[in-house]
Amino acid sequence: MTNQTPSHASNLRSIVIFHLIFALPSILVITRFLPWLPLPLAMKTVIAVLMLVASQFHLWSRMSSGSVFSPEFPRPVVILFNWASGTILFLALLQLLLDLMMLASLLLPGEVWAIPTGVRYAMAAAAALAAAIGVRNAVRVPALKDVEIAVHGLPANFDGYTILQLTDLHISRLFPAAWTRAVVERANALDVDLIAVTGDVIDGTLAMRRSDVEPLRDLRARDGVYMSPGNHEYFLGYREWMQHFAGMGMHVLANEHVILERQEDRLVLAGVTDASAPATGMPPPDLAAALSDAPAGVPIVLLDHQPGPARKAAARGVALQLSGHTHGGMIPGLDKLVAMGNGGFVSGQYLMDRMTLYVNNGTGIWPGFAMRLARASELTRITLRRKALP
Repeated sequence: MTNQTPSHASNLRSIVIFHLIFALPSILVITRFLPWLPLPLAMKTVIAVLMLVASQFHLWSRMSSGSVFSPEFPRPVVILFNWASGTILFLALLQLLLDLMMLASLLLPGEVWAIPTGVRYAMAAAAALAAAIGVRNAVRVPALKDVEIAVHGLPANFDGYTILQLTDLHISRLFPAAWTRAVVERANALDVDLIAVTGDVIDGTLAMRRSDVEPLRDLRARDGVYMSPGNHEYFLGYREWMQHFAGMGMHVLANEHVILERQEDRLVLAGVTDASAPATGMPPPDLAAALSDAPAGVPIVLLDHQPGPARKAAARGVALQLSGHTHGGMIPGLDKLVAMGNGGFVSGQYLMDRMTLYVNNGTGIWPGFAMRLARASELTRITLRRKALP
């Protein structure tokens, strides 16, 4: 007999499968790479155990805070875990490539290729170096990226209007108060017209992150700071966080809009909730509600954390959608999988009829996979330019 309900058993099964998936690269390395090294059995055993421990970073995160989204370890430990798990992943990929080469050699005439031990050590060194570069790229304070976007029917007084987009900050033990303060200082130095924060600001509850988010209170722009929620806000105390952000001076746009004015000209700024909201009992994204009573003929800028629904926004007459969520795909190859889960959108500008979608690579990144290769983080200053209606 068991006291587990079907839903509890299903949830437990999903958790086990989740952690087993993250163990697969280490199992591949342990079974296909490690046995060929000329090392004592005791040393191989220690290395195998350490790799299995590193592969379960998300399990230790769950045990430290109750959530895989918020590893509550000292920052150097979070960095070390990300480097170790990244090294294992890259080494597993290299081993798969080596296995394919060995398989090809079986189909060719002559002897099966012998792999020198030095090649295997070189593979390990290359994987460790790539992971170190990836983590370093992920945790830095992002450099400025300037983007110009032409907007159909943009009024003359909004030509040259500047929006600083911050997204996926993932403020956490990996991105603490010092990092947040550095981002705020760089943001304020740009002296933009408006700051748009498109979700996933935090990783942790308000009690965990209160001091780390405090520098955001100092964000300044002529027309203010506006935000739309991301999926992580819903997983980690949505109501508390929205109240706290509002108290810090951010204008939360959750299925609503505001009208920006420059003399007689106007621009609509709208924001929707995240697609994950219904799973937590919160209202789903509702673009119709967000645009209800918006003035006709006025260009619309939409803040939506996830880029997937962009085609629906284009059909509703939105001129510009700003999104994040994808982290730019993080590393080459993985970006293809990320795009598949986000309507084909992963990084940069996409044109749909009269609408432009801009998918930001992210200001920060989820501490559970802090890895960036050729997918840089962004402090993104968007300048709007007029594009006359045909």
